[in-house]
Amino acid sequence: MKDKHIIDLLEETPLAGLSEIDRSMIEKHSTECARCRQAFEAASLSAILLKEHATRSFAPPPFFETRVLAMVRERQTGYDAWAFGRMWRAAGALVSSMAATVALLAVLSFTLPGSGQTSNSNVISTTNSYSAENVMLNETDASDDQISDAQVLTTLYDSDEEVAK
Repeated sequence: MKDKHIIDLLEETPLAGLSEIDRSMIEKHSTECARCRQAFEAASLSAILLKEHATRSFAPPPFFETRVLAMVRERQTGYDAWAFGRMWRAAGALVSSMAATVALLAVLSFTLPGSGQTSNSNVISTTNSYSAENVMLNETDASDDQISDAQVLTTLYDSDEEVAK
């Protein structure tokens, strides 16, 4: 055992977990080897200190629970102030995409129909120059073949009488 030191055995197994045979072998070897004796004494001392420290009871300082609960409440109120921020993080992408879609539709509705609408209204006004509103409000175009009010009324009321029959 002179070539083999007990330091490895002490590092692998706690002092309380050693068998009586191992313990007597360690004590015998530690009388011959100064380095192993120092390791055995350190292991014994650390085992005693750990045992003493384990028996101590730890009591929190006074008002510890009150301070901890106060900090928890403070953090909870801090989170309530950022409720809008949490909601924005959750739905921000959806709201942003909806706003972009509305903006795109607004731009398209003002730019594209503007050019096509004038040509459509011109076509409508040239094909139907005698609409019912224009005739009733006497807003007909001044053209060569104007019809009289009597002809318009006869046309309007004769068609209603035929439908009623």
